Amino acid sequence: MTGHTIPEYPESYWLKNNDTLPEYPQLKEDIKADVTIVGAGITGITAAYLLANEGLRIAIIDAGRLMNGTTGHTTAKITSQHGLIYDELITNVGVENAKLYYESNEAAKQFIKQTIEEQNIACDYKEQDAILYATTEEYAVKMEKEAKAYERLGIPGTLTTDIPLGIPIKNALIMKEQAQFHPVKFLQHLLHIIKEKNVRIYEHTTAVKVEKGENQKVVMRNGAQILSKHILVASHFPFHEGLGLYAARMDVERSYIIAAKMKKTFPGGMYLQVDPPVHSLRSVTIGGEDMVLIGGMTHKTGKETDTNKLYESLRDFGDQLFEVEDIPYRWSAQDLITLDKVPYIGELTPNHPYVTVATGFRKWGMTNSVVAAKLFRDHVLRQKNKYEELYTPSRFHAKASIPSLVEVNKKVVTSLVKGKLERPERTPDSLSNDEGAIVTLDGQRKGAYKDEQGNLHIVDTTCTHAGCEVNWNKGERTWDCPCHGSRFDYTGEVIEGPAEKPLKK
Repeated sequence: MTGHTIPEYPESYWLKNNDTLPEYPQLKEDIKADVTIVGAGITGITAAYLLANEGLRIAIIDAGRLMNGTTGHTTAKITSQHGLIYDELITNVGVENAKLYYESNEAAKQFIKQTIEEQNIACDYKEQDAILYATTEEYAVKMEKEAKAYERLGIPGTLTTDIPLGIPIKNALIMKEQAQFHPVKFLQHLLHIIKEKNVRIYEHTTAVKVEKGENQKVVMRNGAQILSKHILVASHFPFHEGLGLYAARMDVERSYIIAAKMKKTFPGGMYLQVDPPVHSLRSVTIGGEDMVLIGGMTHKTGKETDTNKLYESLRDFGDQLFEVEDIPYRWSAQDLITLDKVPYIGELTPNHPYVTVATGFRKWGMTNSVVAAKLFRDHVLRQKNKYEELYTPSRFHAKASIPSLVEVNKKVVTSLVKGKLERPERTPDSLSNDEGAIVTLDGQRKGAYKDEQGNLHIVDTTCTHAGCEVNWNKGERTWDCPCHGSRFDYTGEVIEGPAEKPLKK
């Protein structure tokens, strides 16, 4: 431990620099639209940008503030190098589909670059090499297999044992001409463009269900409705699952990021250590100062209660490499992972052709979000897209999907039973200020948090999605569900789906 302070409360740098974004109203009355986009992150805003020139009436709604979800808690790498993925894709979905995955993400990367150049967007865009590296023999062998997959798919890449981090490694794989940027600045510019084209935008507007009809109704928690021909669901987890069973077909993980000032100079490039504990590194300029974003310490959502120690581990890793001087920002991110590692983008189910979803981007949402936005556009316009079969949510690749399906749902059952049997010894009276815990109250399992003023906030710990029992997250003062990843603030309000309703108080 080095003693460097870490901000007490998580705060994303991207959102800290979002002060100039205007407030948008809550939807309080019924309206009509040709296209309703649920979720105002990079997928939703880019889809609106692509559709705005087609003469369609577009409405965007978001349960919170624009870009405050996954888009505002990213490392913002624009790359087709998505970890050790291509060898696995060849095995699970075949050579042609693996090649399509690479091509679609390369096209998304080029779209971002071209849009920035055409629109003259100041968003800290910078081309960098993307570098995977392994520090163990086991993962060095996996890196060699990945390099062979690159060759088989025609992906330019260089296998090496020399990278400029100053640490011993066994193997590294370089993908050149990738990039990084400031996602919020990029999207702020697109928002300005779509506002000029009369796209209607609503914040703090939570969609809870879709009612089928000649046109679909998107129903909000406050009762307001949008009558719409097409519904594009870009809300990270689909708020309306239909019969798609998305909660049973995805795993949920959290990871952590710090922005650190360093005494030593960062050598450039975007790095990902592939062997556990996985670490991510990239540069960033904040207020004219050079810093490094350090990410990693991934775990299953709801399985780690003291997340402060994970931020400390990232700090210690940064200290070993570059000597940490200060840490102005820290934040965390939630990632959804499909059974075969390829996102679900397409019709909600075959019986819901006018509800289209995009989810399961794993940790690579910058390019996958643009892939989704372009698929959304083509679906609305009824234009053929060569990637639609690869990403369709109704696909099923048995080799990858069956073992993953069994494992994901085995964890759910284990967490459900364990939570129901737990009988905590603590009571609300035993809590100190700014402390939360699972407690027993009147013989029942409850969640209690005593704030800094000494006020108690007590909630029912039964998740409103599927009835699992949430756990307290000390570092972020949240209630996290270990089954499907729903998260609630200490008062019980929903932060992350699939839950739509708050915890009972």
